[in-house]
Parts: sequence; C-alpha cells; structure tokens
Amino acid sequence: MFWNILKYIEDKFLSKNHFPLFHSGDTITVFFEIKEGEKKRIQSFKGVVIKKQGKGLTKSFTIRKISSGIGIERIFIFNQPNIRKIEINKKGKVRRAKIYYFRALKGKKAKIRS
Repeated sequence: MFWNILKYIEDKFLSKNHFPLFHSGDTITVFFEIKEGEKKRIQSFKGVVIKKQGKGLTKSFTIRKISSGIGIERIFIFNQPNIRKIEINKKGKVRRAKIYYFRALKGKKAKIRS
C-alpha cells in the first residue's frame, strides 16, 4: 500500500529527466548548472562510470576521472534539477556492475576495452 502511494507521488508530481541508457565502464560527460552568486554557468564532468545504484528518487551514479594525475570522483543523483544533459562518449565492456578495482589501476591497466 505504502509503495503504491509513493510510486503514484513520484509519477504525478516529480519531473522525470530522460537521459540515455548507460552502464558501468562507459565514458560519459555530464553537463550541469552551477550558481555563483547571481551568475549561472554550465560545467561539464567527463569520466568513467564506476557504479549505478538505487531506484526511484534515490537513483545515483558515480563518475571517476583523472585530472593532473589525481583521481577525482563525483556522485550525481538522476533527479537533480541542475543536470542539463548526459552524453555517452564511449561504451566500455566490463564484467562487474561496480568497478571499484578501477581505482587502484594506473597507466595502461586503467584502460577499459570497448
């Protein structure tokens, strides 16, 4: 009963973002809006999807990129209103749903096959 009501509220009142289907190992670019005082700008974050988790309102995904030799991870929630667009740059082939082992790899070993 409770889950039916929750699903009804989600469908009726919350806006759904329609993003392309992607999985762990894919390289994607996320464009999101940032407010600095009164100014707004679009910033991008390009990296490899490490994991997708949750369902419904709490669905999220984690992206990892290497910047100046330092690994940076960022967690995005699918229903964030500031996410403008998601582009899939490259499809990757991995055997795991959550590729935490990717954090420890460096150099050529950190390359994901297409």
